[in-house]
Amino acid sequence: MATAVLAVIVLTVLIPSGMDPIHVGWIFPALEGLLLVALVIGDPGAIDRRSRALHRVSVGLVAVMMVGALASAGFLVAELIDGGSATDSAGELLAAGGIVWLVNNIVFSLLYWQLDGGGAAARAHRMPVHPDIVFPQQMNPELAPPHWRPQFIDYLYLGFTNATAFSPTDAMPYAPRVKIAMATQAMVSLAILGLVIARAVNVFS
Repeated sequence: MATAVLAVIVLTVLIPSGMDPIHVGWIFPALEGLLLVALVIGDPGAIDRRSRALHRVSVGLVAVMMVGALASAGFLVAELIDGGSATDSAGELLAAGGIVWLVNNIVFSLLYWQLDGGGAAARAHRMPVHPDIVFPQQMNPELAPPHWRPQFIDYLYLGFTNATAFSPTDAMPYAPRVKIAMATQAMVSLAILGLVIARAVNVFS
């Protein structure tokens, strides 16, 4: 999880200044870094310490990342629709679009990781009887080792497949809030991919 947050911070800094939604590119990375440090200090080992304060920090971190990711995606889409000067360079446009797309996928993966069963700390102590997201290993226990629990890579895979297929592949959303999150991610991904590719082709031609 920490690696994913660091990846988002680095990618956010790399977004070209013309695509920066609020023109202060260090605000979101700095705030995300501070919240991540607070989480690591509070639970330096595996994420299994159940604490209301740590849970709030974790939720706050994901919320801040989600606001930043959606703001970047919204600004990029607006620039593409309005034909802003920042979209005149095909190379820069593809780079910015790729970064924004990657950031949104990682952030939505963190959101699924946080939503499912009350978060990683809660799942480490007890898997929910009625999970928010059901993985194949839960539907067919014989396919998994005893006491199997989803790791962050499982949610990362879910996020990327949902962003490319625009639908669930192996893991299925059961809770309404997860269905809403996955539908939102699919729409954001479709808008970014469709508009960026169309604009890039237009610039090249």
